[in-house]
Amino acid sequence: MKSPSGSSSAKRGSPPTSRVDKLLGSMGYGSRTEMARLGKAGGIVLDGADLTDVSRRIAVTPDLPVRMEIDGQPLDPPPGLVMMLHKPLGMTCSRKEDGALVYDVLPPRWRRRDPAISTIGRLDKATTGLLLLTDDGDLLHRVISPKRHVAKVYRATLARPLDGTEGDVFAAGGLVLEGEDKPLSPAVLEGLSPTEARLTVTEGRYHMVRRMFAAVGNHVEELHRERVGGLALPDDLAPGEWRLLDQTAIDAIFAA
Repeated sequence: MKSPSGSSSAKRGSPPTSRVDKLLGSMGYGSRTEMARLGKAGGIVLDGADLTDVSRRIAVTPDLPVRMEIDGQPLDPPPGLVMMLHKPLGMTCSRKEDGALVYDVLPPRWRRRDPAISTIGRLDKATTGLLLLTDDGDLLHRVISPKRHVAKVYRATLARPLDGTEGDVFAAGGLVLEGEDKPLSPAVLEGLSPTEARLTVTEGRYHMVRRMFAAVGNHVEELHRERVGGLALPDDLAPGEWRLLDQTAIDAIFAA
């Protein structure tokens, strides 16, 4: 893995290092020239002391936001961040669509980060719930890889009552969605009420849950993702709110 400076870590297990100006530029704070000015003006503090030489190399460790301040504010999370967002209704996960985007709830400078922050999979505009975002490409691919079988749990509100056969159809693993040739992997259906169900899937096909219910003659009116792997959306995270994940929470994604 390459460090933010673009060079490989010299020793296995040692943290990557980076020039301060290049690190801050990659995190969206501004150009190297702007960071040089900020440093000379006393706007960059590391371990309680002004850091005026922005060409200095420092170790990029997880505790850097505790040790460094920019213009009197704690440093943003360094590269390698992972967060959960309670995606609200009406927001899209694509940067190319018009209207409200999930990235709009993040600090504006985070749009300039390199590597860029991306969603881990997508939820469509009409779906709410747990959405993960990261700038760690390796982690992103681990979560969405079909080989990992990371389960996604959805709660669906349906237009018509369940007829009792849907669970067996989904569990059999032979359902073929319209326009596709490959059958779906087995999925687990739990009826919560006549018109509400919890569905656990291990794939991530386009509009998959909605198309599954359409295939058995029903229509999803509301869809909410509750869980990814062993990580659940907490009750105290309101729609539109997000929080950074620590390593314990990240590991929970793969624990179930």
